Amino acid sequence: MSNQFINYTCADFAEILASKESVPGGGGAAALTGALGAALCSMVGNFTIGKKKYAAVEDDVKAILNKAAILREQLLRLVDADAQAFAPLSKAYAISKEDPHRDTVLEEATLNACKAPMEMVRRCCTGVELLEEMLEKGSVMLVSDIGCGALLCKAAMESAAMNVFINTGSLKDPEHGSRDRYPAGAVWAEGRSSGGSSKQTDSERGIAWHRF
Repeated sequence: MSNQFINYTCADFAEILASKESVPGGGGAAALTGALGAALCSMVGNFTIGKKKYAAVEDDVKAILNKAAILREQLLRLVDADAQAFAPLSKAYAISKEDPHRDTVLEEATLNACKAPMEMVRRCCTGVELLEEMLEKGSVMLVSDIGCGALLCKAAMESAAMNVFINTGSLKDPEHGSRDRYPAGAVWAEGRSSGGSSKQTDSERGIAWHRF
């Protein structure tokens, strides 16, 4: 695609998202939101490295930075991947109900459209885990940014999981639906519960985190 959505300005992306176009939609918005969460993780890491106070964990922080950068790129790619996969589904819905091939086309398009949001759920779960580790090892001055990043990743995860559940709910073959629903639900539940599992390094950081 020459006009990839990830190359749009923030204003242009918001404009087309608000327009009467089928893509980008909730999936693309979710992927971008997750990427922003990963970006905040990187920001905290970049402010942390090089400071004497965190010299003992600098290698760990650098490792988190590498993982967060990869994750951010993966989620940004999913903005356009979701749009590309949803376009055929949008067209499938327009097929006449009298067409004998409609159900088969719709089923295949739905399953294909679920691939990107399924990956988003997994990636955002990883994002939450990285932010939890950054909470323990990153600068205490940036706890609120870690919290914002975690909330963004969790919102993206829940949005992507919701897309999977809603889209697979219309499938004629229940086995197809359960094949996507159960993994999405399991990863979603894991991501939702992980926010409170990090160790408290001091009372201030613990309170700040658990408010989320």
